Amino acid sequence: MEIMLKDVRLSFPDLGEPQRYQDNPSNAPRWGATLLVPEDSAQRKLVDKAVRDVLTEKFGAKCKATSKKTAQQVLDDLIDEILADKKASAWVDGNKKPYDGYDGNMALTAYRYADKGRPIVMDNDMSPIYAADNTLMPGKGGRIYGGCYVNAKVEIWAQDNKNGKGVRATLMAIQRNRAGDAFGGGAAPSATGFEEVGEGADADDLSE
Repeated sequence: MEIMLKDVRLSFPDLGEPQRYQDNPSNAPRWGATLLVPEDSAQRKLVDKAVRDVLTEKFGAKCKATSKKTAQQVLDDLIDEILADKKASAWVDGNKKPYDGYDGNMALTAYRYADKGRPIVMDNDMSPIYAADNTLMPGKGGRIYGGCYVNAKVEIWAQDNKNGKGVRATLMAIQRNRAGDAFGGGAAPSATGFEEVGEGADADDLSE
């Protein structure tokens, strides 16, 4: 199920070269980002509904009534179990994460594996930030970073395979929306104050 999130804060972006989880060569390379959604927002409700809808579609028919529970209760318990497991759920309570800026937010972590082709990463004007070879487009350095606000399209889907049951998110596209303080307390990256210079120009002045 595809959903759009608007003006959410970006955390832990891996949007250039795809990375292998824990740098393990046996793990497939992937791009990824975590999107911080205010816990009291309409967008939080949007993700909540999408998560429950895909889990219900995947597991609803497999949940059978028992002597103590209806089929719906069995399904509800399974969904709650998945969402409570940080390894099984891409959608977690940010208040339980020890990271800057996570308090008061839900966190949705989305990946896209390299064999599926890179996600779209674009600027406010929809111009690309990364080229097809994963290099930054000219002039796009510092345009997207952990702490800025973005719009993002993600696909929410239910997992049921040899790796277990869960709910995941695939990153489809991400767009810079506006600046925000970089995580860690720094200012947003900016080229203000610089100008084009020749190779080695004014090197003596800079060393004083």
